Amino acid sequence: MKTTKLSLFFLLMIVACHLQAQQPAVIAHRGYWKIAGSAQNSLLALVKADSIGCYGSEFDVWLTKDHKLVVNHDPLFKMRSMERSKASKLTQLTLDNGENLPTLKQYLNTGKGLQTKLILELKAHSKPERETKAVEKIIALVKSMHLESRMEYITFSKQALKEFIRLAPQGTPVFYLGGDLTPEELKAWGCAGADYHLGVFRKHPEWISQLHQLGLKVNVWTVNKEEDMTWLIQQKVDFITTNEPVLLQSLLK
Repeated sequence: MKTTKLSLFFLLMIVACHLQAQQPAVIAHRGYWKIAGSAQNSLLALVKADSIGCYGSEFDVWLTKDHKLVVNHDPLFKMRSMERSKASKLTQLTLDNGENLPTLKQYLNTGKGLQTKLILELKAHSKPERETKAVEKIIALVKSMHLESRMEYITFSKQALKEFIRLAPQGTPVFYLGGDLTPEELKAWGCAGADYHLGVFRKHPEWISQLHQLGLKVNVWTVNKEEDMTWLIQQKVDFITTNEPVLLQSLLK
């Protein structure tokens, strides 16, 4: 009788571990910024994403006029262009929480002391050669800071996608955001998987299983409603990017 109970216990443990392994990982969109004192793409948002146990924290990168790398989402911030301004001018600008707009080096330096994955989105730039330059500088900086194992790269730009796949260490996850490549095309490009908007997978739910059959991963953005989170959990996607990481974590529990 005792042996039977032990066998049942271990069976339940195996089932629980299997179910947990199927759950999506949580990625905080521009960090965990929906909390007092935080702001999108701020250093504190990165720290807060790590503090609540997010798998990853997503952030956005631009190449400035003088070929420096800064972290910000929009092409314009407080009337200054990311691409047409010098880094020294951009880093004087303050975010909503009072922090200065960070350089990529400052952002990665903060991330060095954390556990969360660093999900770097390179924004689509005005010229392909600027995207190539940005990728080269990103890869070199990450290498110099010994952060290769912590990085994942995402982009809407096919030029940047090609360059990340070419230049990043073999095995580095590189995902495409555009939503216009089929699972087979993503595989042929050498992507780790699709990082598509929720609407793409609502239109093509079959792509989720097709991606998995090809050995690719599925990330979905930006998912903030409980009903959408629940559907994606049922679909067994690999990652969910959200502005509401605490809500998603509560559903996964």
